[in-house]
Amino acid sequence: MIEDYLKRIDEVITQGSYKDTWESLAAYQVPDWYADSKFGIFIHWGVYSVPAFGSEWYSRNMYIQGSPEYEHHIRTYGVHKDFGYKDFIPMFGGEKFSADEWLDLFERAGAQYIVPVAEHHDGFQMYKSEISKWNAYEMGPKKDIVGELSKAAEKRGILCGASSHRIEHWFFMGHGREFESDITDSEQYGDFYYPAMPEPADHHDLFSKPAPSQAYLEDWLVRCCEIVDRFKPRIVYFDWWIQHSAVKPYLRKFAAYYYNRAGEWGGGVINYKDDAFVFGTAVLDMERGQFADVKPFIWQTDTSTARNSWGYTQNNDYKKPAEIICDLVDIVSKNGRLLLNIGPKADGSIADEDVHILSEIGRWLKINKEAIYGAKVWQQPAEGPTKVLEGQFTDNEERNYTQKDIRFTVNNGCLYATVMKYPTDGSVTIESLGKQSRFRGIIKNIAVLGFEEKPVFERDDKGLHIMTSSVSSDYPVVFRIFID
Repeated sequence: MIEDYLKRIDEVITQGSYKDTWESLAAYQVPDWYADSKFGIFIHWGVYSVPAFGSEWYSRNMYIQGSPEYEHHIRTYGVHKDFGYKDFIPMFGGEKFSADEWLDLFERAGAQYIVPVAEHHDGFQMYKSEISKWNAYEMGPKKDIVGELSKAAEKRGILCGASSHRIEHWFFMGHGREFESDITDSEQYGDFYYPAMPEPADHHDLFSKPAPSQAYLEDWLVRCCEIVDRFKPRIVYFDWWIQHSAVKPYLRKFAAYYYNRAGEWGGGVINYKDDAFVFGTAVLDMERGQFADVKPFIWQTDTSTARNSWGYTQNNDYKKPAEIICDLVDIVSKNGRLLLNIGPKADGSIADEDVHILSEIGRWLKINKEAIYGAKVWQQPAEGPTKVLEGQFTDNEERNYTQKDIRFTVNNGCLYATVMKYPTDGSVTIESLGKQSRFRGIIKNIAVLGFEEKPVFERDDKGLHIMTSSVSSDYPVVFRIFID
C-alpha cells in the first residue's frame, strides 16, 4: 500500500500547480477564511488520558528510569515488562464521547475552527486508517474520532483541521530499550512501538543521529496524506521535529500534495514551528507564547487551558478565563489568532474546568465578537505599561494587566479599543487618541459593547478621556469608536 500511495502522491504533485520545491511553495497565499478566523480549539485526546498523570508525554516519560512517571507507573500498574503503554489501550473506552456534544460546546465557545490531534507522539491514530491497526477505530473507543468530529463541525459551519505529531515517534519510545520492558519486545507490537530509536540529546539539533530512515519517512508521509484524503482538513498542524534535516524533502512533498488537494475545497493552512518551513510557505505557530509587537504576516499562538499539560491529568493547573481572553485580545491586535487546547478525559467527557473556561470565552465573544472576528490591525496594536515577553513557552505566569493597558483592532469602519482591566471608577484615558498623537481623525461617537450606557468623552492633548458610571466587568471591556 505504501508504494502505491507514494506513486499517487507523486502524480498529484506532477499534475498540480504546487511542486515539492521551496521556490514553488513560495507562491502559497493564506486563504481569506483563515485570515478572518481568530479563535480555534485544539484537542489533545488519546491513550495518555488513561493514566492522566504528568502530561500527554506519559508514553515517553514512563520509560525513563527514575522519572515521576516511571515511579508512578510501577506503583500503580506494575513493572513495565508486564504492563506497558499498550496495556492502557483497552482502558481507553471513550464511552462518554459525543462529537455533537463536543461541537455544541465549541460552538458556544465561539470557535471558528477545531484541530483534533489525529496522531500524537505515542503512535496511536485517532481515526480509521488503512496503514496501521493501532487506531481508535479498531481499538479502544472503536470510533473514527477525527471523522466524527469533522462531520459534526461541518454541520455547524465550523472548520475542521487535524494535527500530526507522528514524526517524533521515531524516538519517543526509545528509553524503553534501556531496561527490561515491553518495548524490548517491540517486534510483537509492530508499528506501535517501532522504531523506538535513541532520543536526541538536543531536540533542536537539525542533524541529530540516528536520523529517521527512508522507510520511516515514507510511512510518515503516507500517514499524513491519508489524513488529508480522508478528512479534507482545512488546517494541518505539525509539532516541532519536522524541522530535522532528514524530514525536509518529505515535508516539501507533503506541502505540495496538501496545497494541491486543498485547492479543491477552498484552500488549506499548514501550521509549523521555528523554521521548519521556509518563511512564507506556511503559517508560523508560536507554542505557548506570543509576539511582543504587531507583525505584517499572519501567525498563530497555540496554548492550553492548563499550564502543565496538553492532555487531561488529575492535577491540571488551569488558567483563569480572564487570562485567556486577555491573551486572545493581545494576539488578535498583533495579527495573530489563538488555538486554545483542551484535554478530554479517557471516557470522552470534558473536564468541568475546560467547560467553564470555554463557556466564559464564548459569553465574552458573543458580546465583543466584532472586535475579534474578521478584525484587522490598527496603526499600533497596543498602549500601556504591561509588555508581553516574546517567544515560545512564555505563558507560565499570568500577566498582570492594568487599566492603562489597551489593545486596538479595526473592523467595519470602526476602531475598537479593548481595556484589558476595566477601572472601578469608570474613567479611561487612551493616550494614542490624544490631540497630539498620530491620530488625526474625528471621533463622532463611542459605544461600550454589551452595555446600554452611552459614555461621556472628551479629547485633549493628553488623550481621549472616556467616562462611564455603570460599566463594570471582570473581563476586558471594548469601546467601539466611530470615526469620520
